Amino acid sequence: MKRYEGLFILDTAGKEEGIKDTIDKISAEITAHGGKVETVQKMEKKSFSRIANKKHNAGYYVNIIFEGERGLPDQLKHRFAMSEDVFACYSPWHPRRNR
Repeated sequence: MKRYEGLFILDTAGKEEGIKDTIDKISAEITAHGGKVETVQKMEKKSFSRIANKKHNAGYYVNIIFEGERGLPDQLKHRFAMSEDVFACYSPWHPRRNR
């Protein structure tokens, strides 16, 4: 298994109270694909510097470190591309563990 770090931007347009549920869905999806969530870092709501759509002018940023098989990041990206709760999912990278 490889270690990944994914940045998820959640769509908060009128749904501030559903942030925890959305994070739980992302964690459950990682686990369902054989992965293991190590850390969930809830950041904060940030305004976008470039606004392509007036409905999406800000998002809630969540950083998730997880372990999984090589194809897991692509599966997550594809899965959440169709989700209304996740505005963007950036390609995870492989951080090194502190030893």
